[in-house]
This record gives sequence, structure tokens and C-alpha cells, in this order.
Amino acid sequence: MTTAETRDADDRDRALAPYLDMFPEWLRTLGEDAGALGGVVTADGHDEVKRYVTSGLNYIFKSLDLIPDGIDDLGFCDDAFVIRVAASLAVEAEPAAAEGIVGRLAGDAKAVEEFLGDDYPRLVEYVKGLRKGAARGRTVEDIMTDLSMRTSFVHEVSAWSKEYQVPSFTRDVKTLIKLKAFLNAKLA
Repeated sequence: MTTAETRDADDRDRALAPYLDMFPEWLRTLGEDAGALGGVVTADGHDEVKRYVTSGLNYIFKSLDLIPDGIDDLGFCDDAFVIRVAASLAVEAEPAAAEGIVGRLAGDAKAVEEFLGDDYPRLVEYVKGLRKGAARGRTVEDIMTDLSMRTSFVHEVSAWSKEYQVPSFTRDVKTLIKLKAFLNAKLA
């Protein structure tokens, strides 16, 4: 490795270092965050906020069904990113949603943007598209318009949030590089 290549690698490592503490914390709180967001789905409030929150939570179940075993850390980081971008879009649609859990997660979306760089707009478009997607046979619209389905969905979110097991996350820059590659390959 040349001196320039070593210097570039050191610069990259320094730039990524803050995420080695941040992302494991997001993994640690993912269950709690999902459980708190479940309360937003059933609370009185702006429908656009609920739709974005519901799409982010519904994505977790889609992810659970699609992410192969052995990459839980990457898959759950992806989920943590999605709920943060969904919260950011909710606040963009309704600034009053910046209170509480939605606002806190929306504020974290800036770190996702900084981490992903040029791939961030692709993630935003992906999350916007989740409002039209389905997971486990239910669409966001189904959840929003059918009270029994919404109640069942929120119970499922609550149960998942209590059973969630924090995956290991190797605090190594290579893990972050794998995460970026995982997302790059996944996003259209």
C-alpha cells in the first residue's frame, strides 16, 4: 500500500469512526423505537405522519421475512435507517410531528444522510415507495383504513419490540463498508 493509499484509508476510517458507536446504539434501541412508533399509528394525529410511520414499521416485517440469517446486524441497521427516514418524511409532511419519538428519529436521519452520501436520495425514494408496498399480506393503506387490521398490526409491532434481540455489531470499519455495499445493492 502506498503512502497516499494509507492516508486515504486513514481518512476514511476517521470519517466512519463516529458511526461505530452510533449504529450499535440504534440497534440497541430498535425494539423500543418500533414500540414507541406503534403508539403513533393508533394515536390521533396527521394521516400523512401515520402513513410514513406505518410504512417504516411494516418494512421491519418485510425485512424480517427477507433478510437471510447471518447478516442480522446489516438487516437491522437497514431497518433502523428506514424508520429514521420515514420519521423524517413524516416531519417534512407535518412539522408538528417533530415532537417525541418521531422528531427524535427524524433528527437522526441527518446521520443516515451523511453516512450514505450520494445513496441517501435513493433510500428516501425507496422509503417513499414503501407506502405502496405490502408485508405479510397487508399494505399501509389496509392498515390505515381497517381498524381491526391496524389493531392487529400494532399488537404485532408491540410483541416484536418486546421480543427483539439486539444483534452483535462488530465495531470495525469493514462492517460499515459491508453495510454501505448491502444498501447500495438493495436500492434501485
